[in-house]
Amino acid sequence: MPRSKILVTGGAGFMGSHLASELVSRGHVVTVFDDLSGGFTENVDAGIRLIEGSVSNTALVNAMFSQERFDYVFHLAAYAAEGLSHFIKKFNYENNLIGSVNLINASINYGVKCFVFTSSIAVYGKNQIPMSEEMVPMPEDPYGIAKLAVEQELRVSHEMFGLDYVVFRPHNVYGEKQNIGDRYRNVVGIFMNQIMQDRPMTIFGDGEQTRAFTYIQDVAPVIADAPFNPLARNQIFNVGADTAYSVNELAKQVAKAMGVAPKIEYLEPRNEVKDAFSSHKRIEDVFGYRANVSLESGIVAMASWAKRVGAKRSKLFDNVEISKNMPASWQQEILAARSKVEL
Repeated sequence: MPRSKILVTGGAGFMGSHLASELVSRGHVVTVFDDLSGGFTENVDAGIRLIEGSVSNTALVNAMFSQERFDYVFHLAAYAAEGLSHFIKKFNYENNLIGSVNLINASINYGVKCFVFTSSIAVYGKNQIPMSEEMVPMPEDPYGIAKLAVEQELRVSHEMFGLDYVVFRPHNVYGEKQNIGDRYRNVVGIFMNQIMQDRPMTIFGDGEQTRAFTYIQDVAPVIADAPFNPLARNQIFNVGADTAYSVNELAKQVAKAMGVAPKIEYLEPRNEVKDAFSSHKRIEDVFGYRANVSLESGIVAMASWAKRVGAKRSKLFDNVEISKNMPASWQQEILAARSKVEL
């Protein structure tokens, strides 16, 4: 495989850092672009250039593309808090949609060969399960709406300007380097962080909602393959595990791996899709893909890493735009934090 110049946005974050490492291991020259809002410099391997900045900064994006002349772009930068996105609409669209458009424009103007985008199964909403790429997307939250809009923009940019693309819709990915201090997303990391702080694991609703939790090493290699597989060009792929588990089952697995008895606090339900898992026939046909890591094995591996790095302090999102109908537990935390600031 020829050596290529590659940009990975969000490459200091969880999925992006694993992808960047995978690409470097294949001999490519990788540049990471990240605003470090959810990523960490220590996630970026030595020898990978890190440019700190936001995809929303049009001038910086254009200057970077003009200077570096990337062959391929892997766009993973996003604020991926589905539940919170209802209450941060402007922030969500500026970061997850407008920022993506900046990258697409620059890719067209500077001759990028293929644009690989990590979307989400949040685009499907409450469609029938298993979710398949042939279904008409009906997202239930602004996060899913933004992801779907980027997918549509890539489609029309290919038709209008010839920009090739590959879209992946991953789901519930977990593993080492996940930001376990983020209280709004990544339930596996939230559970592990709560356990290390001797707190109960918190679950919205009855915990019977189901997801196909997917270990990162079942995702990063196939995404890295995407622009080099001609059969994948200008297609959309679900990617992830085939077996769905309830959040209650997940909590038990996490507690076991962390070596504690499960302690669970059930909170009021929030507005979310009850069951979300997808078909992987298309990715199997094109890539020969199969997710191989069991939930138990993946959780054990992540738990070992989490114990080494220790608990992380959770940060409140301090730019809420709408508080109406927000889960009471989030409202209370935000109000308490604001009152401390005012004092």
